Amino acid sequence: MQQYKVTGMSCAACSARVEKAVGALAGVEVCSVNLLTGDMSVDGTVTADEVISAVEKAGYGATLKGAKKENNKEEVLEDKATPALVRRLIASLIFLALLMYISMGHTMWGWPVPAFIADYPIANALTQLLLAAIVMVINQRFFISGFTALARRSPNMDSLVALGSGAAFVYSTYTLYTMIMGEHHGLHDLYFESAAMILALITVGKMLESRSKGKTTDALRSLMSLAPKSATVIRDGKEVTVDISDVVKGDIFTVRPGENIPVDGVVVEGDSAVNESALSGESVPVDKSAGSRVYAATVNTSGYLKCEATEVGEDTTLSQIIKMVENASATKAPIAKIADKVSGIFVPVVIAIAVIATAVWLAVGESFGFAIARGISVLVISCPCALGLATPVAIMVGSGVGAKNGILFKSAVSLEETGRVKIVALDKTGTVTEGQPEVTDIIAEDEGKLLSAAYSLEVKSEHPLARAVVRYCEGKGISSLAAEDFAALAGNGVRGTLDGRALLGGSLKYMSEHISIPEEIKEASNRLSEEGKTPLAFALDGEMLGVIAVADRVKTDSAQAEKALRAMGLRVVMLTGDNERTARAVAANAGIDEVIAGVLPDGKEQVIRSLASEGKVVMVGDGINDAPALTAADVGIAIGAGTDVAIDAADVVLMHSRLTDVVGAIRLSRATLRNIHENLFWAFFYNALGIPLAAGVFIPLLGWELNPMFGAAAMSLSSFCVVTNALRLNLFKLNTQEKKKLEITLKIEGMMCGHCSG
Repeated sequence: MQQYKVTGMSCAACSARVEKAVGALAGVEVCSVNLLTGDMSVDGTVTADEVISAVEKAGYGATLKGAKKENNKEEVLEDKATPALVRRLIASLIFLALLMYISMGHTMWGWPVPAFIADYPIANALTQLLLAAIVMVINQRFFISGFTALARRSPNMDSLVALGSGAAFVYSTYTLYTMIMGEHHGLHDLYFESAAMILALITVGKMLESRSKGKTTDALRSLMSLAPKSATVIRDGKEVTVDISDVVKGDIFTVRPGENIPVDGVVVEGDSAVNESALSGESVPVDKSAGSRVYAATVNTSGYLKCEATEVGEDTTLSQIIKMVENASATKAPIAKIADKVSGIFVPVVIAIAVIATAVWLAVGESFGFAIARGISVLVISCPCALGLATPVAIMVGSGVGAKNGILFKSAVSLEETGRVKIVALDKTGTVTEGQPEVTDIIAEDEGKLLSAAYSLEVKSEHPLARAVVRYCEGKGISSLAAEDFAALAGNGVRGTLDGRALLGGSLKYMSEHISIPEEIKEASNRLSEEGKTPLAFALDGEMLGVIAVADRVKTDSAQAEKALRAMGLRVVMLTGDNERTARAVAANAGIDEVIAGVLPDGKEQVIRSLASEGKVVMVGDGINDAPALTAADVGIAIGAGTDVAIDAADVVLMHSRLTDVVGAIRLSRATLRNIHENLFWAFFYNALGIPLAAGVFIPLLGWELNPMFGAAAMSLSSFCVVTNALRLNLFKLNTQEKKKLEITLKIEGMMCGHCSG
């Protein structure tokens, strides 16, 4: 998928026009344009030159993102539009104030003006024309963009503003000529102040909207500002400070107390505590020693560390977080399609309504001035921007709030869909449990022989249960034999050869298919399973060597998360390849009632597809074997401490590796979705009420008449209201951790009466 930056868009009609132009190209499968950020995603076989050409023919500009590398990504997000709008607004208000003083202050209330204006109505009108023209020149961008779009048959919001202001100016100029010809006095029929006021009020709205939109990228800017600019590396035996872009994998870098860690790496020397709150939100520093992983932008709080760089540049954890937030804001949520369809035809329909309103009022005998005022009011009160911004601003803020709290939504689709799920499927190992199992029991006639064979086989496996066996054997000083022809059998066990003899290890179900298992071993294994332990049987050349029982502790927050999920009306299911008895024991400790055990990796995918027939499903997992299920689910959530494969397959990544963050992700998604609904309701309601009011529908019924200037004011505030409502998401409390009540008993000395105790 290619990413582009589109320039020149002013409203939802613009983004709809760009999408239509690019989507019509042969080879384009998906085209999504984000009005808020100006980003465009194009998927298909089309070339970049064809896409850029199509955008330019539609009247806008486009560049391929990444074609020109930015030295400072923060500059890309810097709010440059607001200062320019403030300058335009100040200049507009100065001349508008003079115009209003003359047109309304003097004419209506007799405020003093120079004699040549007071005594000569034509001079008064000419002065108004000049002042209005100056305001129009200051805000010429509305006219350039608006009329260019009209000429290209793709009218936008600027077209509405330009037509409204231009119509008021042209009609007033016509009235001025009639005054010069002596047909009538005419000062009360001039709309020069409306022509200028419309532009000034729309600029106010644009400025407020721009300022608010700037705040929606605060989370992304704050993440980017964390990125260190330099690093201290060891070159030729000496410490030298280099630019962060010069650090390469394998470099040894040093970090002193108080310094930021420049890139991801592994500690090779030293002990310290590192504040990782920038990435995880956890304020308590994490102890680091040789072998510990460290991450870019975190702060070394105490000791001196020497580390080896493992991930640099765009591969660091911080860069991946920034990329995910950018991608989430660049994509389009499904709910946005409603607004897109309306926005695509909105402006032409509004122009048609304005023309019809003017014609109808002329037909019923009203004056041309009255009729043109109705048409102008329709043009300036309608707001396609509110429709276009309703979804992207909420998505941007929501994904930013999630990133601050270690919840990364990869796309707008995942942010929307997470809140719609009805079923939560949880992997057991590493998700419900710690993922660090330990050996608890050994059943064997010759323990040494069993451990030696098990170690030889499991040392080549990456499974968490195998790692537990390896750690136990290494702690016992068991020596590893040279097992050959190793193979991992997903969901079953492992196999290999030892001195030419078949060596097998795995579940009793798998082992029983190859060897005869004594009854006492079966009974012992069943007992261990009922205690929540996983029995691993091993056999050499068809002879049962014994059983090693491994147990994985349930995470401290698993029960709390399960309780919270059920309180939200969600169905919770635990999936595991473990046997039924062990799975039931673990589920009971976590408070989970529904368990599907003995499921192989491909079986997990089938279970997810089966559950999907009963409602939208979110799958939470951390291992390679979870990847198919994560992909098959409506929303896949990967535990951040899990494998890269699981993270790549997922739609949402939890950096903290806490199950309670699944609750937080769903709550945040629901809050974002609710915010989008509020924004869309406001945008549709505003236009549905405002346009008929401006057209004069309520004049014969209720006597409500809308002045064009009030229409412009309403339009300028509508987008601002939508963006401001989205910013409320920044106040959303994501913390799902239960607060423990603390009871303290104190002995108070020195009290002598009831007043003292009071």
